[in-house]
Amino acid sequence: MDNIIRALEQEGMKKDLPNLKIGDFVKVNVKVKEGNRERIQSFEGTIIAMRGSGIRKTVTVRRVSYGIGVERVFPVHSPKVDSFEIIRRGKARRAKLYYLRERVGKRARLKEDLATAID
Repeated sequence: MDNIIRALEQEGMKKDLPNLKIGDFVKVNVKVKEGNRERIQSFEGTIIAMRGSGIRKTVTVRRVSYGIGVERVFPVHSPKVDSFEIIRRGKARRAKLYYLRERVGKRARLKEDLATAID
């Protein structure tokens, strides 16, 4: 029974995901349904948390929009999530970056991780 569940989970997982890490500045392209049409909406922000594993893996992305902090939790393997694009690698020394919620402006930025920077 356990093997059947694992096989079904493997079938639903995405294969073409980038190596997401805490602190990365990413663009998440989400499919949004409006009436009978479907379009792609992007959400850019910093990954502040990751939880779960396998098909249940989720990432929490935070950005500041018009002075208000906005966080969204995206299931990584959801069919609603079209793709993840890593814009900038961030250098993080902890697993959860919840302390960024209290910071504003320059203090809310992370240093760029040049060792694993993307060309």
